Amino acid sequence: MSIFLSIIKKESLHLVRDPRTVLIVLCMPVILLLLFGFAISTEVNNMDVGIVTDSHTQEVRDIISRISCNPYFTLKGMMTQQEIEPALRDGVVDAVLVLRESSGQLEHQVVADASNPNNAQIYASYLEGAMSGNAQEPAVGTTLYNPQLKSSYNFVPGIMGMIFILICAMMTSVSIVREKESGTMNLLLVSPIKPRTIILGKLIPYFILSLLILALMLAFSYTLLGIPFSVTALNTVWVSVLYIVMSLAIGLLISTVSKTQFTALVISGVLCIFPVTMLSGMLFPVSNMPVILQWISCAVPARWYIDAMRTLMIQQLDIMYVIDDVVILAAITVFVIVAAILRFSRNK
Repeated sequence: MSIFLSIIKKESLHLVRDPRTVLIVLCMPVILLLLFGFAISTEVNNMDVGIVTDSHTQEVRDIISRISCNPYFTLKGMMTQQEIEPALRDGVVDAVLVLRESSGQLEHQVVADASNPNNAQIYASYLEGAMSGNAQEPAVGTTLYNPQLKSSYNFVPGIMGMIFILICAMMTSVSIVREKESGTMNLLLVSPIKPRTIILGKLIPYFILSLLILALMLAFSYTLLGIPFSVTALNTVWVSVLYIVMSLAIGLLISTVSKTQFTALVISGVLCIFPVTMLSGMLFPVSNMPVILQWISCAVPARWYIDAMRTLMIQQLDIMYVIDDVVILAAITVFVIVAAILRFSRNK
């Protein structure tokens, strides 16, 4: 036990003696959360709208009034049919609402700038929503779990999935490889200490640091970003702990195949950043990907973690609703831990 505690103490001193790294590791999650929570948004605000109409009935005036009073729209005034294309091309307006009388019925058409297809769809849906009050039986829309449609709700689970696997894997792999380069690891490997003692002793300090990062991210998410707090936060914590363990094991596995710190950094970046951002559902829905990429994404642990976090944090549902995600994540964790230990033991 004294040897085990000595290894923990030694690794902890490495962290304490490098306060800049610890500061960066602690500040990065907070900065990313604030950046994606407040600065980066998929919401469309202040949409510039033009109106084209050949009728000036009370119905048309009501529509124009609703648009001008809506905080999402900035009414740029009336224009003619010939002015639509130049206005869109020059960026004067984002969309134009065309109102026409036909057989005594008011018809409408939305002309939008589709150079950004996503924004064009949002423009059209917003204007259709403004027109819905004009129908005889208007449809009433209800949004569950995120009634204000805050994009930060979608980003927080993704940021957590990226931060933990990036920081944990990178810190662990670089730390172990650094000792390889200095020769300290060779002394440990030829000693009578068992591999599992060395592994646990080196990982525990980083595990504790990861728990501190988790506490900071959850505190900011539930306070500044306004994500609703409930008893499901306990499930969020222990599922995150499972993900942290898996991330640390990935770092250990990377260290067994890397001989230099630079190699460890490159492997950590390639194996962590690209799959997490592109194949986990963090930015793009997995269901929209080609079938081959959907199959490949099944091997990305962040896919299952992010999906579970969205259900637990945003929808605030019970753990049974994400049991499939948790089981798959646990299986990946066991596989990575076994592979890392076997590889580490073989190196000894």
